[in-house]
Amino acid sequence: MTEPELFDLIELLVNLPEDNLYAGVRGAIVECYDNNTYEVEFTNEEGETLALCNLSSEQFIVIWKAKNKSWLPVSERITAVINYLSEERKQEVLDFARSLYQR
Repeated sequence: MTEPELFDLIELLVNLPEDNLYAGVRGAIVECYDNNTYEVEFTNEEGETLALCNLSSEQFIVIWKAKNKSWLPVSERITAVINYLSEERKQEVLDFARSLYQR
């Protein structure tokens, strides 16, 4: 799994209805804390802050690394998401992937 770092772009894995944010929304890490939590800023298209949230690394995946200015490959993003699933759900993903392969 890719370790989150300052200024990386992330994508939420969970809904945060209290902040009007939902899985799939993207934000930027603006602070890293020692206890495996991160402050993430979510903005609109004009760059205005919509929400500033303290999140644990289990609530998001990294999709873009600021350090080397590159998007993570889709395969790495899929792996990151799958790592948080139960064994039962992982099996469902595998079965689904097999069905896609057979098309």
